[in-house]
Amino acid sequence: MKLQRHGAIACLALSAVLGLSACGSDNNEPSTDASASGSAAAADCGKGTLNAQGSSAQKNAMAEWIKAYQQKCAGTTINYEPTGSGAGIEAFIAGTADFAGSDSALKEEEQPKADAKCTGGQALNLPMVIGPVAVVYNVSGVDNLQLTPATLAKIFAGKVTKWDDAAIKADNPDAKLPATAIQAVHRSDESGTTDNFTKYLSKTAETDWTFGNAKAWKAPGGVGAAKSDGVASKVKSTDGTISYVEWSYAENASLKKAKVKNGAGEWAELTAESAGKAIAGAKIEGQGNDLKMSIDYNTTEAGAYPIVLVTYEIVCSKGVAADKLALVKGLLSHAASAEGQSSLTELGYAPLPDSVRTKVEAAVQSLA
Repeated sequence: MKLQRHGAIACLALSAVLGLSACGSDNNEPSTDASASGSAAAADCGKGTLNAQGSSAQKNAMAEWIKAYQQKCAGTTINYEPTGSGAGIEAFIAGTADFAGSDSALKEEEQPKADAKCTGGQALNLPMVIGPVAVVYNVSGVDNLQLTPATLAKIFAGKVTKWDDAAIKADNPDAKLPATAIQAVHRSDESGTTDNFTKYLSKTAETDWTFGNAKAWKAPGGVGAAKSDGVASKVKSTDGTISYVEWSYAENASLKKAKVKNGAGEWAELTAESAGKAIAGAKIEGQGNDLKMSIDYNTTEAGAYPIVLVTYEIVCSKGVAADKLALVKGLLSHAASAEGQSSLTELGYAPLPDSVRTKVEAAVQSLA
């Protein structure tokens, strides 16, 4: 596939930025590399069944980790349902998910509810996968689109409604822009990708974006589509559309990706290297083993692509059910291991920088 063909080059580029031994990508099918089962060697085997759900952005990474873990640990059953970040957190709080995947850390109002499930402990935000968010579009006759944060904000806020609007023309002086109506596509379900994208808009274009950030889409107008697959399909099939979706989905659907002006004033193309430059500047703002991260969307790092998200596992620090603990620790230890991260090379994700990965690994080992 297209993503697989450029994977090796992208990997080398990201490695140069982050000092990584491997990097990641995202196809709709998990890797069948024979080394996958061997990469689970660091994981301890539990017994029984785990049920988890949440982020659709991490579904292919989770499929790869589960496959490798179950190959090593016969007799275990691990189910991960890509129901969306919001639904995953709700299931974790309700006690129907043993852990949740989320494309954003727990909100202030969610944290105490999640903590209540963790007897004697707290709910941790553990970053497991880092992925860029692509601005994708389908406009007949238009290639190499480039957009400032302000123009993006105006489009998704419904203030710019035609592709030949003066704001878009100013960003693309050499383009032949049609008078086609803009269909701005957003996620119809609660999504960490939406939370990250709207956070980006609120941090970089606050004058034009007044809707804050949230998992649920708040701006009026536009067209909703369910989950990442639905967004990619809608843009692929409909002229005049623009949306935001994880890089892997953009690649797998062969969607056009816009360049975005970064804090250094450059038109940044989405590549592994450019995303890695933004990731390298992310900071851990959680305390102790809570490893939620803060991304500088206004980064002035030369060449940085600024719209990136961190995908977390939400899990109890203490209070994990006794019959689930070994399975949770085993699976997540594999996911956080160097082997587990490097297994994502062909799946469209950027692996954790080692400085972060080792902290995640230690946090998983401390679960009780």
